[in-house]
Amino acid sequence: MNKTECGHMGDGGQCICPKCDLRLAHKNGIPCQQEKCPQCGAKMLRKDSRHHQLLMQKRATLRD
Repeated sequence: MNKTECGHMGDGGQCICPKCDLRLAHKNGIPCQQEKCPQCGAKMLRKDSRHHQLLMQKRATLRD
């Protein structure tokens, strides 16, 4: 498992809500999945993380 899959994506970046697409700045030391979206309450995902990539693939498949 590489660092991206383990959740070690470094400083900076964004947390994205998979339901309403709200984007917030990532807080260092706090995994995005521990954050809840302030608009809809869903767990946030780290932009470009493995979970975010899977979500994007799923959305692309549903559009086709």
